[in-house]
Amino acid sequence: MLLQSQLFTKTRKESPSDEVAKNARLLIRAGFVHKEVAGVYSLLPLGFRVIEKINKIIREEMNAIGGQEVYLSVLQNPDLWKRTDRWAGEADEIWFRTQLKGGGELGLGFTHEEALTNIMRDHISSYKDLPKYAYQIQTKFRNEARAKSGVLRGREFLMKDLYSFCKTREEQDAFYELVQEAYMKIFTRIGLGDRTYLTFASGGVFSKYSHEFQTLCDTGEDIIFVDEEKRIAVNKEVLNDEVLADLGLSRDTLVKKTAVETGNIFSLGTRFSEGLGLLFRDEKGEQHPVIMGSYGFGPTRVMGVIAEVYGDEKGLSWPATVAPFDAHIVSLEKEGESDVSRRVEELVIKLESEGFDILYDDRNLHAGEKFADSDLIGIPVRIVISSKNVGTDLFEVKLRTENDAKMLSYQELVSLLKR
Repeated sequence: MLLQSQLFTKTRKESPSDEVAKNARLLIRAGFVHKEVAGVYSLLPLGFRVIEKINKIIREEMNAIGGQEVYLSVLQNPDLWKRTDRWAGEADEIWFRTQLKGGGELGLGFTHEEALTNIMRDHISSYKDLPKYAYQIQTKFRNEARAKSGVLRGREFLMKDLYSFCKTREEQDAFYELVQEAYMKIFTRIGLGDRTYLTFASGGVFSKYSHEFQTLCDTGEDIIFVDEEKRIAVNKEVLNDEVLADLGLSRDTLVKKTAVETGNIFSLGTRFSEGLGLLFRDEKGEQHPVIMGSYGFGPTRVMGVIAEVYGDEKGLSWPATVAPFDAHIVSLEKEGESDVSRRVEELVIKLESEGFDILYDDRNLHAGEKFADSDLIGIPVRIVISSKNVGTDLFEVKLRTENDAKMLSYQELVSLLKR
């Protein structure tokens, strides 16, 4: 249990004047994030709890398909990136670079294909060493020209990046399919499954298509065309008759939607393994470059999308799986009503023994102020304890997504929280 009186973050009545994005306005007002500069946000206790819930789900699904978690250095050696032609040229617009006191410079990583490929040179030499799947959840830095979308487009942000290393194209393709399925499981678990579509996009040099995971959102920057029955979409950038024929889609069944890219997966072929000398010997002793794939997912961006699509005029509204707490207990205790405090304490002990995480509003404020803050913070279940119900076996319970409260028994309350 966390006492709300001890929570150092505070809610705001007014939206910050320098934010235009709904997600940023709500997350700042509710005390989940603190804006440092445009595109850079610090996670406060409530925001950190949400991110940790999202990351836990990501880890479970990545581990389930054989992923092994690592944590790579943020500082990047330019020599590696020069060998793959990603230190200069178009990459100049992306890099944040820093000068070393002794001379030379390093970059702040915006992705980690080069770094992990170089590491794998020490661990992969034979077909017996493959396949390998490594992922991390790490801070990335990108020098975005536009940073007006709150946490949807940051200059410093959290990303899950997974990399696959395989012997054959067939082995790579099989794992690629596993990642597709795992991503949809993640989106379903975090409450965005119905709004997220596997979206065909340009595959670049190494495959005909790459795939994005686009989540419908009115403030999104991408336009996709959705086949709602097949639950697939095509990015506007690649929509043409040839692509439609290839995918077996008809323009008549496609619906134009606005969306946010929340994940992407790419087949990389041998670009990085050839550029950095990551080779393996097959059963005959012949050398081949390792075949690779890259798979990105944005935890902070997903948090922002949830704020965008589920937030309303009252505030945030979190799906239960990623909410900072399972329940928000609001005490309306008046002076001399010690029986209210005792009932709260008894309820907290019982709920915590069932494994539930509780935020308890013990502050000395009027009921209206407490309820407004509760709606703004957006915990899915609110339990009100007052002198009106302290002498009964029932609890006043209100869901964030509903207008009216219910009177529930303890077992009914537990069943609701478990659902």
